[in-house]
Amino acid sequence: MGDTAQFSVDGKVVDMPIKHGSVGPAVADIGKLYAQTGMFTYDPGFTSTASCESKITYIDGDEGVLLYRGYPIEQLAEGGDFMETCYLLLNGELPTPAQKAEFDYRISRHTMVHEQMARFYQGFRRDAHPMAVMVACIGALSAFYHDSIDITDPVQRQVATVRIIAKIPTIAAMAYKYNIGQPFMFPKNDLDYTSNFLRMCFGVPCEEYKVNPVLSRALDRIFILHADHEQNASTSTVRLAGSSGANPFACIAAGIACLWGPAHGGANEAALKMLTEIGHVDNIPKFIAKAKDKNDPFRLMGFGHRVYKNYDPRAKLMAKTCHEVLGELGIKDDPLLDVAVELERIALHDDYFIEKKLYPNIDFYSGITLKAMGFPVSMFTVLFALARTVGWIAQWKEMIEDPHQKIGRPRQLYTGEPCRQYVKISSRG
Repeated sequence: MGDTAQFSVDGKVVDMPIKHGSVGPAVADIGKLYAQTGMFTYDPGFTSTASCESKITYIDGDEGVLLYRGYPIEQLAEGGDFMETCYLLLNGELPTPAQKAEFDYRISRHTMVHEQMARFYQGFRRDAHPMAVMVACIGALSAFYHDSIDITDPVQRQVATVRIIAKIPTIAAMAYKYNIGQPFMFPKNDLDYTSNFLRMCFGVPCEEYKVNPVLSRALDRIFILHADHEQNASTSTVRLAGSSGANPFACIAAGIACLWGPAHGGANEAALKMLTEIGHVDNIPKFIAKAKDKNDPFRLMGFGHRVYKNYDPRAKLMAKTCHEVLGELGIKDDPLLDVAVELERIALHDDYFIEKKLYPNIDFYSGITLKAMGFPVSMFTVLFALARTVGWIAQWKEMIEDPHQKIGRPRQLYTGEPCRQYVKISSRG
């Protein structure tokens, strides 16, 4: 018999099987707890609850480790490109040169969207937030591609996967172009994934757009760093939506809606606003004092992480990428970067930050980098969604193909009124 954990209720002891993963903490299987004890567990935020079994991404927050299919994020971001990471997340192994060429070809040949979708955008106000447009347009794909929404058909699942990954940059670029009043740019099949996206965002029909390889490589690395992050809020949302049998386009739209929240995908936007509010290195001590004051609601955005209790491994690469972009664009005396560098120095040496493990996270640098590249703040979370889509799809596919998968149905601790008797309105005082 394997390892077990014991749960004691009113003198009754219940054994629960302990399951071990390849790395990381073991889990106690409490699936039969209610049947055996009549009790549920209480875990707000699911901070101690494993909602599924997965082979895709592993995080060790204490050690600052992030692995995609066993590969350290640092190695993937430095040595490969985003399409290679997509293939890895979806298939479990790095592609051979032939597999990579075929995957790149398939994605590049599905980047266009149905022409009727161009008119779909005209239903939005010009100043609509791009994330609102993304939620609507990705969900609407199921109205255009009826031949890839049968989740029981592995061929249709594969077609939907390729379509979503290929089309989301086009849809995101169209949201940006519509917002600023410029014509849509069709994708070009001879460009790589990230360069194509940059051209669709910043190119115009009246002149040739030349892709800056440094900026393209930087954005590609940003996409890799954001591609997946285990069972975060938006990924859990995708899995929960998918557990009902919803089509993949609807599931990804649900993930985008969740990502829109300022505590999740909007964190880099909040970090940039904070740096702008600080304004100058000379003002940092005042804001540090505010952050340390328990009675002051001010919070330093871009520091600390729900999972990482060490330096976010993605932040180190993001810092390097940030400097590369600013250097390429000739931005040497950016006051926001000066503030960011000084805040990072303080965070890594100040006892208050060290004690509370408030290390800079990926959002701390990504906002500055994207702003320097020319993206407005409203597009930051859209870029996050674009990158995270492959992770959502990989997690969705894994869930659909899991024979133990069942519809998600969390329990609750009810604290409302007990059973009451209805009184007719004429009899109520």
